[in-house]
Amino acid sequence: MLMPIPEDLVVISKDDSAHTTTTPNPDLEFLRSKLDDIDWRLLECVHERISCCVDIADLKRRDGIAMMAPHRIAVVQERAAQYAADHDIDGDFLRRLYDLVIAETCRVEDLVISAGLTRAE
Repeated sequence: MLMPIPEDLVVISKDDSAHTTTTPNPDLEFLRSKLDDIDWRLLECVHERISCCVDIADLKRRDGIAMMAPHRIAVVQERAAQYAADHDIDGDFLRRLYDLVIAETCRVEDLVISAGLTRAE
């Protein structure tokens, strides 16, 4: 279902037809700036998570631990599901998001383990 366009984003032209305006709304600009900051932090968190997974892969390679840990994936997914329930977020959305994040970190771990390199090398 499409959300209606807020009235402060609609202007009536001389011919009485409605269209969205490109005139900046200070409140909207403030919120977009806030969203940009949140997005930057999200990207930084994704980078930090992948970096941590590289460290985990180094340790797994060094100690001969298998890359896949299905029980660990289940723990992470359960924690996300509980977070969704506690914070009124769609649980399916967080599951799909974590499916992507986990798939990427597994891919990175596999590359690190198969290359046999550590950060120090």
